[in-house]
Amino acid sequence: MSKSLKKLVEESREKNQPEVDMSDRGISNMLDVNGLFTLSHITQLVLSHNKLTMVPPNIAELKNLEVLNFFNNQIEELPTQISSLQKLKHLNLGMNRLNTLPRGFGSLPALEVLDLTYNNLSENSLPGNFFYLTTLRALYLSDNDFEILPPDIGKLTKLQILSLRDNDLISLPKEIGELTQLKELHIQGNRLTVLPPELASTADTCRPTQNHRRRIMTNRKRSAGNPWQPRTDKEGIGIGWPSSTFSLQHFILSCPVSQINPMLRVRPFLFFFSLSF
Repeated sequence: MSKSLKKLVEESREKNQPEVDMSDRGISNMLDVNGLFTLSHITQLVLSHNKLTMVPPNIAELKNLEVLNFFNNQIEELPTQISSLQKLKHLNLGMNRLNTLPRGFGSLPALEVLDLTYNNLSENSLPGNFFYLTTLRALYLSDNDFEILPPDIGKLTKLQILSLRDNDLISLPKEIGELTQLKELHIQGNRLTVLPPELASTADTCRPTQNHRRRIMTNRKRSAGNPWQPRTDKEGIGIGWPSSTFSLQHFILSCPVSQINPMLRVRPFLFFFSLSF
């Protein structure tokens, strides 16, 4: 273990510091960081941009964690013990190599933000209790291999942000209309041709732009060179909406991601709702 990592652990212990940032330190095994799992007082642990391939069961010893960030590693599997983190609110597993989630993963009673973008997940990767995560306010499943979205998505009634862009979705379940608090829905980059009419029940949480072309160009310019921005190179066209509700083109939605997920500073989102073909 490097001297700088040792110093981080010692300072956190001696000063009772609640946040530990070990991002971009070349860490390949959490067990190599001596004393890390004795820091049971910490509430935030950032291990993004490292070389981790697994998360040890010892993660359960950090029982006061509220924020856990593993963004951009090489993690292939998670231990079942991760569900023991009863205070966890934000979990970032984006840009890893996950193709399944452990049994019991849905037993995280305080989880509000879950980022699973850029993995190898599909509808078959989710454990049976995944949709017990009823405290979720933001769920990021973009850039995975989903062909369908399970109907149980309707159980996540507190969702305000649902990102499904760049999967292989061919349809959305009617139960998505039960997400009455939804403010952002990202569905571009799929194989969708029809949206369920039930989705119109979320219309009151969206506000259409007066000039969507102008706003999209503004957003495109702002996001130039940023690979984390959703693509805006194609016109959004919707099919299957009741004509009496509203026209599906591009909707700028009312809740900035920064208000929901302060942990995900590395990837700002555009706030629009579109279909691309």
